[in-house]
Order: sequence, then C-alpha cells, then structure tokens
Amino acid sequence: MMHWGYGMGGAGWLFMIIGTLLLWSLVVAAIVALVSYPRGRQSGPADQTPTPQQVLADRFARGEIDEEEYRRRVDVLSATPRSAL
Repeated sequence: MMHWGYGMGGAGWLFMIIGTLLLWSLVVAAIVALVSYPRGRQSGPADQTPTPQQVLADRFARGEIDEEEYRRRVDVLSATPRSAL
C-alpha cells in the first residue's frame, strides 16, 4: 500500500488530541448542567407553604368562593389568636 506524504505530523496529532478533549469536556459539562439544574425553578424555597390568607385569596381569585364567604373567612382568621392555630 502506498502512502502519500508523511501523515499528520506532530501538530496534527496535538490538534486532534486537544479537539477530542474539548469535545468530551463539552459533552460532560452539558450532562452535568442538565442534571444539576432542576426544571421549573421557583423564586423562593421549595418548602415554603402559603399562609391561610394566601390560600383564601387564591380560592377567591379562581372563583371557588364568593366575596361574602371570602370576607367572612378572612375576618375569622384575623380574629383567631396565633397561639390557637
């Protein structure tokens, strides 16, 4: 079999090694980034629970309760001492 020229040479091998290392580094970095960043990140802590007033406001906004019931329940919540909850 005939070979034309002298092959890649030292610089060719060096560029091929550096290119391969860069390619695999990018693949590993992409996998780490996809695994470590959760989808749908929240602005606050995940274990933060809404207050009863927030729950009532959400229900009122969705139309689950009317204004009379909303105001009545807010009055009950504001009259209840915190130690009783």
